[in-house]
Amino acid sequence: SLFLLLTYNFCLYFRCIAENIVLIAKAFKNQFIIPEFVQFTQRIDEIFWRAKANTHGQLASYIPQLTRFNPESWGLAICTVDGQRYALGDAHEPVCLQSVSKPLTYAMVLDELGPAVVHQYVGQEPSGKAFNTIGLDPMNRPHNPMVNAGAVVICSLLKQGMNMADKFDYNQQRLKLLAGNEFVSFNNSIFLSERQTADRNFAIGYYLKEKQCFPKGTNLHELLDFYFQLCSVEMTCDSGAVVAATLANGGICPITGVKVLEPYCIRDTLSLMLSCGMYDYSGQFAFKVGLPGKSGVSGGIMLVVPNVMGIFMWSPPLDHYGNSCRGIQFCEDLVKTFNFHNYDNLRHTLKKMDPRILQIDTQTNLVVSLLFAAYNGDVTAIRRYTRFSDP
Repeated sequence: SLFLLLTYNFCLYFRCIAENIVLIAKAFKNQFIIPEFVQFTQRIDEIFWRAKANTHGQLASYIPQLTRFNPESWGLAICTVDGQRYALGDAHEPVCLQSVSKPLTYAMVLDELGPAVVHQYVGQEPSGKAFNTIGLDPMNRPHNPMVNAGAVVICSLLKQGMNMADKFDYNQQRLKLLAGNEFVSFNNSIFLSERQTADRNFAIGYYLKEKQCFPKGTNLHELLDFYFQLCSVEMTCDSGAVVAATLANGGICPITGVKVLEPYCIRDTLSLMLSCGMYDYSGQFAFKVGLPGKSGVSGGIMLVVPNVMGIFMWSPPLDHYGNSCRGIQFCEDLVKTFNFHNYDNLRHTLKKMDPRILQIDTQTNLVVSLLFAAYNGDVTAIRRYTRFSDP
């Protein structure tokens, strides 16, 4: 009877873990992308609560519903490319995406049509102007998909044969896949509020129509409604972090294992997020943070650490660029602590923590290098290694 009980328990155990055998095997072998996750999250806690003390910024004013957010709200969630999760603060509150939706729509259109077709209609250059500027590049295209003009044109390219209701459902289904079937919703009151105060976007739309920037047969008013609807999609920081992690993982959702987007779509999307994703702060953000990010006037920021993790943060008070004050501080402090900046891994860079490497491995490699340098009488190497060692 004991043998039968053990056999039964083993079979039950196997059924329980079968769907997640790869994840569980990594856990047993300690082969996660961030092996010392508890220590990593302790540092994240410190950065998060420092940013919480930031009381600068104002709520977005040009969409009336956004002025009703609580300025004290501050939430953050992390999802790694192998499914490690962490959340802080108001991470479970619904967040209106606003401009954070733009790179996601762009990636879907790239996946459908390919870059050759898409970039006949929209460019890839930072505009150097406000996100809602009425203007085109020298080829009569919006400068990039992250400004309003470019995002409206991208919306016109998505599933051109569908009616608007089916197109909206399609977008929601794709977002659900990106988010690992976690929370994706729609805020109708923000949609109505945005449409009611959309004079600038209507002006942009008519200018684009005059310049023949849309595919033939585009209904401008239906298109703008669709654009406002995509801006009014809601996620939580938790589900937004899964979306960011899917981008970090080359288009494969780390929660479900489903391949949602092709790798070239992710590459092009992250490239434009890095150069154009943070409004007029994009250049400074690329310089200081060095990671692809996209912000929205609701206070959300989606940050991607390629091949490592996705982070979604939300705090409504904005700086004069339209970015979350707490979110920007968190991103900048993050790369001051960890070597996530694109160029932090150059040889002899300033010392920062690399959470992808076990601390004991780092210390062991340093000791071995010091001993080898001492054995060879290499004083220069000894000085170099001691400079980067712990005090």
